[in-house]
Amino acid sequence: MMKMNPLRSRRAEWLVTLPSLLWLALFFAVPSVIVLAFTFHGHTPNGGVGEWSLSTWRELVDPDYPVIVWKTIRVSLEVTVWSIVLALPCAYAIARMGRRWRSVVAGAIMLPFWTSFVVRVFAWKTMLHPDGWLQACYLAFLRLRAWAFGWLPGCGGQVDPASSTILDSEAAVVLVSVYTFLPFAIMPLYTAAEKFDFALLEAARDLGAKNFYAFRKIFIPGIRQGLISAILMVFIPAIGSYVIPQMLGGTNCVLIGNKIFMRAIQNRNIPHASALATLMAVSVLIPIACAMWWRRSQSARDRKRLDAETARLMTGGAS
Repeated sequence: MMKMNPLRSRRAEWLVTLPSLLWLALFFAVPSVIVLAFTFHGHTPNGGVGEWSLSTWRELVDPDYPVIVWKTIRVSLEVTVWSIVLALPCAYAIARMGRRWRSVVAGAIMLPFWTSFVVRVFAWKTMLHPDGWLQACYLAFLRLRAWAFGWLPGCGGQVDPASSTILDSEAAVVLVSVYTFLPFAIMPLYTAAEKFDFALLEAARDLGAKNFYAFRKIFIPGIRQGLISAILMVFIPAIGSYVIPQMLGGTNCVLIGNKIFMRAIQNRNIPHASALATLMAVSVLIPIACAMWWRRSQSARDRKRLDAETARLMTGGAS
């Protein structure tokens, strides 16, 4: 059997990888460097980019920005948590279906992407109208909460229908964001669940484990890689979302994406918008770095446990 020349093999790998590297360099790395360079310029009155300066970073010392950044991260985390909570049982159920039904249900989940994203958000805006049935359900929920938990701070008092509207609120942004990003959570989890050995759950039940305990201790760790991918695929677009807060959040839910739009389009302050975009990118890279660190430490811990178990078995066999 002929062995392939290592130099030729490495050259073939580079030829296959080169188009992807060029694409990432031209449409990701170069624009990111340009945006970062804009942050070290001032802006001109006519909307242009001025001379090299640190004035843009000094302008970011605004007491409103930490509140907006924190609200953006909090809303994105809330959307991510709700999406994962809803996607886990969906992925589990789809993976347990027959092969023919799996493709049908997976296609139905992706069906909303056949329509325009803006059209879907407009449809939600109509559904969340103050005279709609979702608003009536929201008022009923608020009244029930006031009746059941009126003794808690912030949960009591009369419910005013005029001021207690779900439209133009943070609740509307979270609701529609979960609806929008839920398929991005279901598909990675379903892909991981499809490769999971469900005989492990049967064995756990035979040994006396409850259904939820087996789901939590065996199924969820078994699809850990898909879970990490789902979290990142929901959190990253949620933290940079602009259309949903703009159309459904009103003035009560202004996120960092809305501020970038205001600075770039309305105020024509490109350096300021670039600085905000850089802050948002850092906010995205931090959870990715944490996830990579956790994944690497988990792999090292598993490898160390496997080595220790192997050494113990070899020592026992030798004795």
